[in-house]
Amino acid sequence: MAQLRRLWSQEEGQDIAEYAVMLAVILVIVIGTVRLIGTNANTVFSNVASSIQ
Repeated sequence: MAQLRRLWSQEEGQDIAEYAVMLAVILVIVIGTVRLIGTNANTVFSNVASSIQ
């Protein structure tokens, strides 16, 4: 029982969970941005290639 209380009162696990959530949110934002920019960049390059030909 004392070990459970010690684990419950430690904040290290909470810090790790908070960092994991922040990392997940940042990754979702970065991946979404890269996909959006990638799609738009592909369209722009296709338009430039079409106008050059």
